[in-house]
Amino acid sequence: MPDHVDTTTRRITGTPKIAVTRHLMPSIEHRMSELFEAELNTGDIPFSRDQLAAAMSDIDVLVPTVTDRIDRELIEKAGDRLRLIANFGAGTDHIDLAAARDRKIMVTNTPGVFTDDTADLAMQMIIGVPRRVREGISLVRKGKWTGWAPSGLLGRQIGGKTLGIIGMGRIGQAVAHRARAFGLKIAYHNRHRLPLAVETMLGAEFYDNQDDLIASADIVSLHCPATEKTIGFYDERRFGLMKEGACLINTARGDLVDQEAMIAALESGHLVGAGLDVYPDEPTVDKRLIAHPNVMTLPHIGSATVEGREASGEKVIANIRFWADGHRPPDQVLDALVR
Repeated sequence: MPDHVDTTTRRITGTPKIAVTRHLMPSIEHRMSELFEAELNTGDIPFSRDQLAAAMSDIDVLVPTVTDRIDRELIEKAGDRLRLIANFGAGTDHIDLAAARDRKIMVTNTPGVFTDDTADLAMQMIIGVPRRVREGISLVRKGKWTGWAPSGLLGRQIGGKTLGIIGMGRIGQAVAHRARAFGLKIAYHNRHRLPLAVETMLGAEFYDNQDDLIASADIVSLHCPATEKTIGFYDERRFGLMKEGACLINTARGDLVDQEAMIAALESGHLVGAGLDVYPDEPTVDKRLIAHPNVMTLPHIGSATVEGREASGEKVIANIRFWADGHRPPDQVLDALVR
């Protein structure tokens, strides 16, 4: 244990040394430089695995993002000085929480700050895919629009249709709140049923069986984390359960969906369109998705607002300061609780 860490209280008695893996908002980086001995990535090129290993060898705090895969091997090889992984973002599926717990490395995240931003983007695609917005924009930009016609570029109304939400946490509930205002019927599947008061407020019907939900929905929107149980769960069989002409929206994680099965459903016409902000091999986007006229392919911008990114950075700073002062950080990830 380094000299500047009290082994009894785990309180840092000097200035914490931190490594930040991506370029953050200037105001956040400036504040981090004032408060900590900060190694910043101003070039914003994602760290290679070797660079991550080097950074983790002699720091107190690692500040990673979703682009960094912090697996058991990296954690086990980290220097003894590393005692906190202060993640920038709410999702922690890119961090091996069990390995961090085994090494007594605390993990924090930044929940809540991107809820509305991501829900807004999901709602944009929930409206845009049935109305063929991407196709319309492409026609205009390519100079192929021939003018208004009674039967031209016909989409589908969303009022009265059923939106199936898989994963009813903060973001799922925020989407339901927005969707209800557009006249959509809300159905959802979640690991745990919401309290009756919340269901009533959102006008949401619970489905214990997600297959039944998928079969009943006109639009399915994914808002669940990537876990051993959910990675690839939206497979060929489940695409087959969807209504003819249904849509899929994914602003959660690309790994949730079997991409080949989705492309097959799109190319057959069974799936009329999709709204995607995440992909299994980011930043690579399959050319067949890009070529499809009614697939909205966005570059993982669900959380990309100035306000959200600043708020997330402030949470990272607060978590580090609480930890350095010997207190429990407000956003400690309980799955990685260090006792």
